[in-house]
Amino acid sequence: MPYVNVRLAGQLTREQKKRIAEEFTDTLERIAGKPASYTYISFDELADENWAIAGKLLDEE
Repeated sequence: MPYVNVRLAGQLTREQKKRIAEEFTDTLERIAGKPASYTYISFDELADENWAIAGKLLDEE
């Protein structure tokens, strides 16, 4: 059973999540032979203040 976790700073729209989920599911089915019904995808959207790059929080830029 594939499990895909998409973690990103900021937010996606419902439509973006739907399209990403469809693409990941299709790719796993086509390339890895995993049935779509076995593929689980979760989205973790974090505020920019919860991500840092090179010692700076993303909301500082």
